[in-house]
Amino acid sequence: MGALHEGHLSLVEQASKENDCVVVSIFVNPTQFNNPQDLEKYPRTFESDIILLKTIKSNIFIFSPKVSDLYPNNIQSTNYDFSGIENEMEGKHRKGHFNGVGTVLNILFRIVKPKKAYFGEKDFQQLQIVKKLVEIEALPISIIGCPIIREKSGLAMSSRNKRLSDNQLNEAPLIFKTLSEIQEKFNDLTISELYDLVKERFSNKTSLELEYFEIADENTLKTVTVKRKNVNYRAFIAVFAGGIRLIDNIALN
Repeated sequence: MGALHEGHLSLVEQASKENDCVVVSIFVNPTQFNNPQDLEKYPRTFESDIILLKTIKSNIFIFSPKVSDLYPNNIQSTNYDFSGIENEMEGKHRKGHFNGVGTVLNILFRIVKPKKAYFGEKDFQQLQIVKKLVEIEALPISIIGCPIIREKSGLAMSSRNKRLSDNQLNEAPLIFKTLSEIQEKFNDLTISELYDLVKERFSNKTSLELEYFEIADENTLKTVTVKRKNVNYRAFIAVFAGGIRLIDNIALN
């Protein structure tokens, strides 16, 4: 959705290495915002985005449609059944969000007709949604997940980071620090103890407000209360820094 950073560039670079040409779509999609103010404030930096993409020396095409190009009649989402994963975590807190994501990606995929599409693991739930979308729509596209790119502080790179104050930037690395601690102690503590640890870490941070923390099955994204053998678990977190919402996740085993 624009406001590109090194995380986005890493996707483009990987795509460039593995394909003859790459299409980068830049489009702030109105149907995936459940908060109108968030849509209004979302950073739009198209000119600097182009400059950044020119640093990658390969065949890159930029597709930046207008809202009326993708939604010629009315701005409305398709209702999808993503087998329940749309109702977990982000889905609980952002009603209709994944319908908006699925709607715009289905339109973009059908226009561009890519053989592969690259998505970052920072939005891990979205990555799983996109895989399910391709299955539902029977699109001949391979979905490639790419590692989270982080600032030196550990903070996951995000377009929203540009809106953080100096104080918020100083405190925000607590998000990844806490996730790393959960990963380190995952085998030693119960699920309940891990939840308590996260609440404690954020209890005294005045500029950070914990919205949710969940440990989930990586495949179903269902929240778990007991650890089981032969299941891959991942921790997910959402934090408010003032009015700016930051998300992150980490594989636990």
